[in-house]
Amino acid sequence: MKNTVLMTTLVVALLFLLAWEFVPPALGVPRYIIPTASQCLEELIRNIRLDNLGGHLLSTFVMTLIGFAVGSFLGAVIGYLLGMSIFWERVLSPYILALQIAPKVAFAPLFIMWFGFTFWPKLLVTILIVFFPILVNVLQAMKTVDRDIINLARAYNLTRWQIFRKIEFPSTLPSLLAGLRIGSTLAVIGVTVGELVGGNTGLGFLISYGEGQANAAMVFNAILLLTLIGIVLYTAVTWVEKRLLHYIPKAEH
Repeated sequence: MKNTVLMTTLVVALLFLLAWEFVPPALGVPRYIIPTASQCLEELIRNIRLDNLGGHLLSTFVMTLIGFAVGSFLGAVIGYLLGMSIFWERVLSPYILALQIAPKVAFAPLFIMWFGFTFWPKLLVTILIVFFPILVNVLQAMKTVDRDIINLARAYNLTRWQIFRKIEFPSTLPSLLAGLRIGSTLAVIGVTVGELVGGNTGLGFLISYGEGQANAAMVFNAILLLTLIGIVLYTAVTWVEKRLLHYIPKAEH
């Protein structure tokens, strides 16, 4: 079964590459609209040699990791704290909802006005985008923890910290990791928006630069590399999830 899936995936990828290489020229589509796969590869080599592509890739990757880590930490901590206090959850929920609804990417120009063309705008946008899915997942999971088990723990004189460590945190761990998986994909979006709006380094900057030069191959390459960063981060989170939640039985297909 696994070998069949792998072979089918490779065949689909090969067919896609062949279509990408030969269909646009056959239809008379110019290079500045849709470059072929070989033209993108040529541009990739040129970017590595002349445009410091490695430095831009590293900058985006590091900002993505930092933004994801900080946003995840803040989202989890605040989610757990609000989940422990019904009073503060009700007081702050309107403000959390307002911030959640507000388009996070719209904050990028404001952050640039405040912090200038530094790494802070793209980092803050990334933190904002990652923060809310994890906060919402954790907060919702805290509301669904079995209250009978918590009351039983209190009857045995367990402290608040012991209740959280032994009952609430293990019960909410699947929801936390699900939020981390969502956040890992959104982190790339946050960094890219920050680099597009006001960055002078990173793959988002290369997209903006390539668009200004009508260099579609550069834009394609930057998008593919951004996708690769997202896949790497998502795969890492999934690997951690499998190790932590190994006790949960998987459905058979």
